[in-house]
Order: sequence, then C-alpha cells, then structure tokens
Amino acid sequence: MLNQEPISSLKGIGDKTAALFEKLGVYTVADLLAYYPRAYDAFEEPVAIGQLKENSVMAVQSALVKHADLLRFNHMQVVSLQLKDLTGSLQVSWYNMPYMRANLKPGEIYVFRGRVVKKRGRLIMEQPEVFTPQAYGELVHSMQPIYGQTRGLGNKAIVKAQTQALQLRQMEREYMPMELRKRYELAEINYAVEHIHFPADQSELLYARKRLVFDEFFLFLVGVRKLKEKRADKRSSYVMESCEEVARFKEALPYRLTGAQERTLQEVFGDLSGGLVMNRLIQGDVGSGKTIVAVLALLMAACNGYQGALMAPTEVLARQHFESITQLFETYHIEKTPVLVTGSMTAKEKRLAYERIERHEADIVIGTHALIQEKVHYDNLALVITDEQHRFGVGQRELLSSKGGDPHVLVMSATPIPRTLAIILYGDLDISVIDELPQGRQPIKNCVVNTGYRPKAYSFIARQVEEGRQAYVICPMVEESEMIEAENVLDYTKKLRKELPASVTVEYLHGKMKGREKNRIMERFAAGEIQVLVSTTVIEVGVNVPNATVMMIENAERFGLAQLHQLRGRVGRGSSQSYCIMVNCSDEEGTLERLDILNRSNDGFYIASEDLKLRGPGDIFGMRQSGDMEFKLADIFTDANILKSVSEEVNRLLDGDPELEEEEHSQLKRKLDEYLGRNYERLNL
Repeated sequence: MLNQEPISSLKGIGDKTAALFEKLGVYTVADLLAYYPRAYDAFEEPVAIGQLKENSVMAVQSALVKHADLLRFNHMQVVSLQLKDLTGSLQVSWYNMPYMRANLKPGEIYVFRGRVVKKRGRLIMEQPEVFTPQAYGELVHSMQPIYGQTRGLGNKAIVKAQTQALQLRQMEREYMPMELRKRYELAEINYAVEHIHFPADQSELLYARKRLVFDEFFLFLVGVRKLKEKRADKRSSYVMESCEEVARFKEALPYRLTGAQERTLQEVFGDLSGGLVMNRLIQGDVGSGKTIVAVLALLMAACNGYQGALMAPTEVLARQHFESITQLFETYHIEKTPVLVTGSMTAKEKRLAYERIERHEADIVIGTHALIQEKVHYDNLALVITDEQHRFGVGQRELLSSKGGDPHVLVMSATPIPRTLAIILYGDLDISVIDELPQGRQPIKNCVVNTGYRPKAYSFIARQVEEGRQAYVICPMVEESEMIEAENVLDYTKKLRKELPASVTVEYLHGKMKGREKNRIMERFAAGEIQVLVSTTVIEVGVNVPNATVMMIENAERFGLAQLHQLRGRVGRGSSQSYCIMVNCSDEEGTLERLDILNRSNDGFYIASEDLKLRGPGDIFGMRQSGDMEFKLADIFTDANILKSVSEEVNRLLDGDPELEEEEHSQLKRKLDEYLGRNYERLNL
C-alpha cells in the first residue's frame, strides 16, 4: 500500500469514519503513521484488594460468587457487585451498562481494571474493563497507546487503524547516514515508527522516540539554515529614515520606555534604516512591553510612506491590538489609519478592508491568518510583524512576507527560551531581548498549595469578584478520562457554579470549541460580563484583561514550568495586585521542588533555565511545554540536549556538503526535499 493513499483505503474506514479522522488532521495513511500517541497505558499485574491505591488505575483478579445486582435510581441503571479476598473488599460499579450483568457469570474468574476511588470511606472501582485472566495476561507489562480522540472516534478505533496501517505500509528507505546513527545510537526509521505506536516497554519507547525527535529537529534546522542562506545580506527595497512623528509619539507616552525597550527599539530602527532586509526576533517576558516597540516600528514604516502588518495568533488578541493602536493614535493625534482583518468578519467587511489595503488607505493592517489569504493585496508592504512566533510555522511567516517585495520581518515571542536554545531555533533571525519589566508593575504573589486548600481558594476568588475583579481557573483536560486522573474543564465549571455565589458568572473555554464560540467567550470575559473563566491552556496566548487578578491552576504538576509561567502571565497586567494559586495534586518526590521555582521567581528566563536543569531527557510523560513549533514529538525543553547535538550535526553536514551531492547523502537529500516541499511551500527553497 502506498502511504499517500487516503485513510479510507484502510479496511473498515468508510466516508463517515474518514471524516472523523480528518478532524484530527489525518487524511492519508502517512498522516496516520505520523499521528503519535499522546500517552501510554502500562498494564501491571493484578494486585490484592488491600494493595489498591486511591486515584490509581489498577487491576484485581476475582472469582464471581453470585450474579451482579442491577439497581435503578435517578433515571440511572447501576450494575454493582462486591469483590472480596483475604485482604479486603471492593465494590465494582457500571453506570447505564445493564448488559454487564448478563456478561458476568457466577463461578468464572475475571480481571477487573479501572480507576479506584473512595466514596463514603469505601473503595469503589467505577466503569472497569473486564478481561479473562488469559487475555489480561497477554497485556501485562505491555504499553498500550492512547491517542488524541474526537467525538465518535475512540481510542480502540484509532489503535485498530494504526495496527492495519503498520502491517500494510510501504517501508521507508533509511535516509539518516549510518555514521550519524551509530554516533547517537539511533534506531532504524521503520523500527522507530512501529515502536512509537506499540512499544513493548519503556526502553523501547525511549529508543523509538529518540530517533523521531532527532529527525524532527534535524529537518527543522536544515530548513532554518536554508532560510538563513536565502536571506543572507539581502538588500532592502524599504530603507527608512527617522521621522518627527515617531519621536513626538514616543515623547507623549505617559511612561518612559525601560532601558531594555529602548535598546531593542534602537536595534529595530537600525535594521529598518540599514539597507538590508531585517529578520529579527524580539524575546520578551510576559508583560515586558513588546507591543509598544512593535507599534513604534509600524509607525516608522507608515511615516516613511509604507504599509506595515501585524499578525496575531487569535482573533481576540488581533482585535485588542487594533483597538489599543487606534486609541493611541487618536489620543496622540497620529494621522495614520489602522485596519482590522479577521476570519469572522462578514464578506462585505472583508471586501471593504481589502479595498482600503490595496488603495493604501490603510497604513497599518492588523489581523490573524486572514492576512495571508490570496485576496489580500498590499500596495506597499514594508514591515511584517508576527506576534507570538511559536504559534506560527515558518511557512506562514514567509507567506506573509511574500505579500511584499521582501519586507522587513519582526517576530515577537513571549516564550522565555534560554538564549543558547533561541540561537539554534531561530538561527535565521537576529535576536533582541527585553529583559526588564516596566516600572509600576506589582509582582504577582504566588503560592503552591495542596488539594485541601481549594475551599479557601474559592472563597478568595469570590472576594476578588466582589471587589470587581476577575479570575481564571486552568484545568489540564477538557473532559473526564478513565485513565488520567486530572481536573477537567466541563466538570470543574459545574462544581464552581455550585461553590461560588449565584451572582458570579462562570463560563468555560477549551480548544475543541468552534472559533466563533471561543471568540464570543473571550470577548465577554474581556468586557467583564464573565467573572470566572474555567479553561484549558488555550488562554496561554490570547488576551489582555487587566482586570483579571487571580490565576488558579489545577494539577499544576502536570504542566512544564515554562507553560505555567506563560499561564501566570495572563494576570498582573493592571495596577491591582495579582495572585497565582498553583494546586499540586501529586505526592511525587521532586514535584514541590520544581513548582517552588515558580513560587520564588516571576522571571521567565530564570524559570526556563532552571526547568532545563530539572527535567531530564527521559521525562516524556509530562505535558509538552514549547507550544507548536512545528514538532509532533520533540520538546525544546525536555529534549534540549538532543537539539544541541542536532544543531552541531546539521552545521557539520551542510558545511561539508552544502547541496548533499555525495552518494551517502542521496537518501537524506530525498527526505529533505520532501520535507521542505511540504513545510515551506512557495518559499522557493
């Protein structure tokens, strides 16, 4: 079977199921093979009832003495049975699954596996899976993959499809040079693909993952190097001069720029007036004042008779940028015109915006991905600014650049990546760092607490709301999972509505919601109509709500420190004191030590470097920390050592054989051409 055949070519996948796979971004067999598990379920030996641990997924083996009971209450049918051994007793229950009573036969031996909870002082296993001892024995010590799912397409269906795809796939020809594989002890590529999906144990998983992570970094960094070579010393068509309007605007601001902002601004202005095309990254911690630097750069372009574009990762943030820039220009009598372009605008609104852009009635264009649509034609685009770089692929950034004749490119990122890694990842860009916060900002007060503190936290949130403030509550999951014990957005919202006064409006937000629905919720929160927002990390990048003063993060142990810091950065944006409450639900050694780094410091760069020291390369079960960055498996924090090694190897390889013309590199050249063609469309690479 050719790997580029549609997913529907697999047995048992019709048009309806194929459409569900497409929701996950899986269109072909190759896409399916590259759709890696998000976690693994390790099957352990059954234990005695007395050894069961609360809030753990475990298995017990027991003979059935009598039929299970079938109970009815509150419009619900519950199948229940009592298991006993010499060490204790366990209640096993299934809700709205009456057929389980007929399936379980007295006198037979079964293995029951599920999550153990404690209710009214008794241990209960709810909704467990049931196996024969023989069937369970075949699973013991194995690692079963758990994939990201969508409604109507469960894990079993995805596992079945993956099994079939691996059996029928067209084997990949090895492209990594043997010498390189030996030096880093890398698995053969087909072995890695098979064992990332179905590892026998953790050592096999780590071995497979190491190879695939190495490849992701390798291909990405070759692309970065090619971009750098393409752009090197490129003369600019847009050489700018300093202008009085920019100086007047800067002087009129009600605050002085920090030393770091001033230094960065001069670096940007130097690029714009220097005669070469600017390709610069501004790294600044959350709240460090990157936006005003961007506004001044856009104003400089406009004052020189050019257009500038600012591309934001979300519609809400794009709208906020547009409103704040419009207000600033009106306040300080700057006669330049901003225009907004977003996907949710009506066809008429878009058409009018496009006409204004093409006729140069708009000096500054602000928007989302809509800015790179084919219908948008710029008259004289000289400066492109992308906000929150890690949310955009290099391809999108380059596509926006292609709207002008090699415009200057400025990238802003609040991801506090240590400089050593930033130089590798953004090798095609010069780097400026804004490493101090504006004066007058009150440092966020932090605390790490256990689950017993929740009632106090809810009371604190209620008091803050009473004083006119707002709060975020972050949960790691959208909905309940049988296998992962973590707070989820939907159930938590219901719980908070009961805990908080009826006058408090509590709503939820998560990544599975439709774009329009997400925008509506965020706009209501920004307008103060919603007091408490329960959300997944979808709000990590997105809005500026100065009135929000509380960030409560459930299951803080499940997030990387860099991500926790990003989440915390959603508060502390106004003049009021802000607070971050991190709820630690783990008693694992080292967790408190890790979270205490956040407790002690609000400095993102310090936190990121400490995080690198604490998280070893084997720590692959925590949540990914580094945004999208075009990687499926690799994480720049967890895999920092691999990233550094790959950077050295890419430079060594391309310095010695820039066009990969040597015979031993022929397969690697084929793979790179395929990768660059797929990821850097229209880049002329």
